[in-house]
Amino acid sequence: MISRYTRDEMGAVWTDERRMGGWLEVELAATEAWAAAGAVPSDAAAAAREWAAFEVEAVRERERTTNHDVAAFVDVVAAAVGEQGRWVHYGLTSSDVLDTGLALQLVEAGTILLEGATAYRDALIARAREHAETLTVGRTHGIHAEPTTFGLRLAGFAFEADRNLARLRRAFEQAAVGKLSGAVGTYASIPPSVEAAVMDRLGLRAEDLSTQVVPRDRHAEVLQAVALAGTGLERFGQEIRNLQRTEVREVEEPFASGAQKGSSAMPHKRNPITAERICGLARVLRGYSQAGLENVALWHERDISHSGAERVILPDATIALDYMQHLAARLVEGMTVHADRMRANLDLTHGALHSQRALTALIESGMTRDDAYRIVQESAQRAWDEGIPFQQLLTERLATDPATPGRAAEEVAGLDYGAYLGHVPGVMARLDELSG
Repeated sequence: MISRYTRDEMGAVWTDERRMGGWLEVELAATEAWAAAGAVPSDAAAAAREWAAFEVEAVRERERTTNHDVAAFVDVVAAAVGEQGRWVHYGLTSSDVLDTGLALQLVEAGTILLEGATAYRDALIARAREHAETLTVGRTHGIHAEPTTFGLRLAGFAFEADRNLARLRRAFEQAAVGKLSGAVGTYASIPPSVEAAVMDRLGLRAEDLSTQVVPRDRHAEVLQAVALAGTGLERFGQEIRNLQRTEVREVEEPFASGAQKGSSAMPHKRNPITAERICGLARVLRGYSQAGLENVALWHERDISHSGAERVILPDATIALDYMQHLAARLVEGMTVHADRMRANLDLTHGALHSQRALTALIESGMTRDDAYRIVQESAQRAWDEGIPFQQLLTERLATDPATPGRAAEEVAGLDYGAYLGHVPGVMARLDELSG
């Protein structure tokens, strides 16, 4: 099932309304924690909870005067509360609010991405089981190697998708931290007990040791996991692009016949545009990941060189990956698999892809490895170049070679595709550990 989340829902996580809404959650939780500690009047905390409000445009208007976003926000919220509004932001510094609010946004974004990653993985598992015994050619260096099954190939992508799901989960979990430790992390203006109470109310953990900010290696880890998940999607997309080439045509993207157009000039075209879109966006994610690494090294207890970049890379990276996951799941579920074409492509080398099994059989018959390799290689190359069945050429070659052991011809007589299927069920059974 494709994720129920849409790009609009992920986009909503990063709106100014939601960002400032997170700030308000932090401010109210802090005021109530202060009140519980006896440092702020309880009626002030109650008034803040009842009356605190903001409008994004009002904050923007105030920021034109303050030239400081959090200060403008606090002014607007305090005015909405009234006389007791002076207790809003008590003992806090701006980054207490910014970084803790950002953690709340990351929790939301992570929830969406984890669902999308699960949907993509599960779609792969379903199609892998469907094609567990669909024979296809395995390729190394882009050249025919040995037979495999399309189900095994998809299962490999499923296991990778599961690893990326785990990486995303770990990355977002470790980033679910906030801080209320003051201007340089010494708790001079706010005690650790208030920080702990606020984080408990918000469902976050307190940063082990913050400066004025939460250390940016946490955010870099999120972006690294996002980039790696995107690269996994790119690997799958690139596979589809290769398999959809006219000369191969083993798999095709979903195509709405009668409505979709592949080219404005060539009506016959059916292009792998979804896979290409995934591959292109993966490059963007790797760029954002690099920017996240650059944000880690800040001056002393902080500077704001990370801030402008983060306001672009964190929303864009999570929105892009959410979109890519949706595309990839749709691609897996809807792709057309041409099993007949796969079988036809298996025969392009006229049986030469049985060469390793033939080599092994001749060694087992008593032939030296070097002699066996030479005979098999010559027969395989002739089969490919001349279009003559490999097994026929090999049998004839063995019959005319006086050094051939007596059992050699018998050993190579049974070359077929069955040997490549024997262990498939056991390997496919490993998928049960992912979806169980």
